[in-house]
Amino acid sequence: MKNSKNNEVNTLRKNAQKAFFEGVNAANPEAALSKSLIANPIPIISDEGRYVIISIGKAACKMANCFLNVLPKDAKFSALAVTNFENMIAVEGCEVMGASHPVPCESGLQAGNEVISRLEKATKNDAIIMLVSGGASALLPAPVKEISLHDKIRLNKILLSCGFDIYQMNLVRQSVSRLKGGGVLNFAHPAKVQSYVLSDVLGDDLSVVGSGPSIVSSGSVADARRLLINEGVFTQLPRRVREYLENSSLYETKVTNTEAHLIAGNTDSVAAMAKEVEAKIIVDPLIGDVNEAVEKILFELEKLKTDKPFAIAFGGETTVKLVGTGKGGRNQELALRFALKAEKVLLNRTWCFLSGGTDGIDGPTDAAGGLVDSNTLSRIKKKNKSISELLDNNDSYEALKLSDDLIIIGATGTNVADLQLLKTRQRELEKRI
Repeated sequence: MKNSKNNEVNTLRKNAQKAFFEGVNAANPEAALSKSLIANPIPIISDEGRYVIISIGKAACKMANCFLNVLPKDAKFSALAVTNFENMIAVEGCEVMGASHPVPCESGLQAGNEVISRLEKATKNDAIIMLVSGGASALLPAPVKEISLHDKIRLNKILLSCGFDIYQMNLVRQSVSRLKGGGVLNFAHPAKVQSYVLSDVLGDDLSVVGSGPSIVSSGSVADARRLLINEGVFTQLPRRVREYLENSSLYETKVTNTEAHLIAGNTDSVAAMAKEVEAKIIVDPLIGDVNEAVEKILFELEKLKTDKPFAIAFGGETTVKLVGTGKGGRNQELALRFALKAEKVLLNRTWCFLSGGTDGIDGPTDAAGGLVDSNTLSRIKKKNKSISELLDNNDSYEALKLSDDLIIIGATGTNVADLQLLKTRQRELEKRI
């Protein structure tokens, strides 16, 4: 009987993992960009002009490679890709620069200066092609002159630890940057700017993806300052950041010929994952604190009221308020916290729950997320570890490592937020009837 139960769990886990990979593959940057370029062709320029291609984010190399392959053979161009170190690959005809994520670094600052230099050289005959994917915010720090890179790094660490969602994070990032929030448009003027965006933002607000470098800002410096004050974070900021936010206003974006196109997002990946296991898609995303997200999942379970097998699929991007010194990420913590609750809710069922980042990276770890099941808690307890103590220390990575529940797949070269999947067998009581 025990072997039978283990076989059921293993089957569920394999199916969930396969479905997750289908979701990741649905966000293939090259396939998505190729399709978009058919519907939204490359702008035509005069013989005196050239294409200035700037590809930034975790999918930068793949998107740059795809674009260069469809560029007319006789076109004059320059190309630059800036991505995280894990996703760096050689791209013929393109300079590739690496930087760190999620915390900015000196290499990212150099990349930001190179982007600005290339944009400033553009003329009215040129076309700037912006290929933007998630991760660009941290990868391309270009702080205003009043703020140092060290200040920007400290700011970023504070934002990552206080539970802000991506909209809030990027509003603040835009307010202290020369490139974010439409900054590219200032430096590129008077050249035409055309953007193709792979969205890691739920709702696909293009002004938020990568902090909207080639999109008009989603808010003002005053909005950012008000948010930080209301959330009790303002006094934690470096002095020069506080002074800048108190005394400055957002630069006015220059009017230029610009357009932007969404090429793919989280919705496409959720649909592909759900199709693989015939899961019901929950349209409302899992957002906010991981504890609230767990309650949202439990609410959907309560609505089902069935003893039969089922699968439900979510997309989302949760947040974690760091109170401990452990290691983990939002997907790992969500998976572990769900396992704790599911022990009391999914009685007499065999089940598994997956939460993973489509970029293959969850927080400052080598894991994409976690894949827990009906035996996870017992596996941790057998190692004589307290699950509550591990969670209280935000040490979800260690907990899932003990239970062999980490999803480690490496950087995927794409990024469309997170995917969650719950899959169950029928209740055992029904099987005995």
